[in-house]
Amino acid sequence: MTLKERLLQPGIVQAPGVYDALGAILVERAGFDALYVSGAGISYTQLGRPDLGMVYPSELLDQVARITDRVSVPVIVDGDTGFGGVLNVHRLVSRLERLGASAIQLEDQVFPKKCGHLDGKELVPAEDMVSRIAAAVDSRHSAEFLIIARTDAIAVEGLPSALDRIAAYGQAGADVLFVEAPTDPEMMRSIVERVSPKPAMANMVEGGKTPFLTAQELEKIGYRMVIYPNSITRRVVHAMQDLLHRLRQDGTTRGAGNEMIQFTELNDLLGRKDLENLETRWKGSSYSVDS
Repeated sequence: MTLKERLLQPGIVQAPGVYDALGAILVERAGFDALYVSGAGISYTQLGRPDLGMVYPSELLDQVARITDRVSVPVIVDGDTGFGGVLNVHRLVSRLERLGASAIQLEDQVFPKKCGHLDGKELVPAEDMVSRIAAAVDSRHSAEFLIIARTDAIAVEGLPSALDRIAAYGQAGADVLFVEAPTDPEMMRSIVERVSPKPAMANMVEGGKTPFLTAQELEKIGYRMVIYPNSITRRVVHAMQDLLHRLRQDGTTRGAGNEMIQFTELNDLLGRKDLENLETRWKGSSYSVDS
């Protein structure tokens, strides 16, 4: 089922954020309907940098290629600002669709951008974002590839401006609409009402500016999709810090063995047996060469 088809079905779509192929495999195995390739997650883990717009398009595309190679669940990609002008948006959308992604998220911040839950954001004029969306819509080959438009205007210009912007982005052809960082449930309801009948997407950031609601609560408000961009990343960092502290203190990881996935289980999860069977089959092949 495509992401577009899934959004027409009952139930909110939950898309955990990932930054690599292993995380994508785990999300799919856990039974989620979609996953979200987080630009922040890539910046944190691949660059060791905060989410300040430092990821190159090539770095994003490399990670997406690795992810789509290993999963069949719909892949939503954080395209930030599109990495430049409308021609950059055109190229990014074309590449992502060819790589097998299901959707791109584009936002109306200036380039380079900042994390949506940080202060000090700056926006491009709404007309510029409309141009980005138009370029994205025209550049896709299939309407099954979705364009998600995000505005960060609440923190910069206030809710009325954010609602006007997101309505304009929907009229420009965006398929899913995302108003970042609403600060209370009433604000969230007004967003859903304004973007209807198009699906609204929520962003759940632990400790962020938006009330941290359950998927069921978000669905009751009217949201059709919710992303969790860096829940996995932050949990992994915590686990790494804990393990390293214990290793440094105790001189061994022996006491942490029961908290780890077993070595054979990890290899089986990643398809070791299938690859070994292929290797055996090919090594056993026989052929003749005509002289």
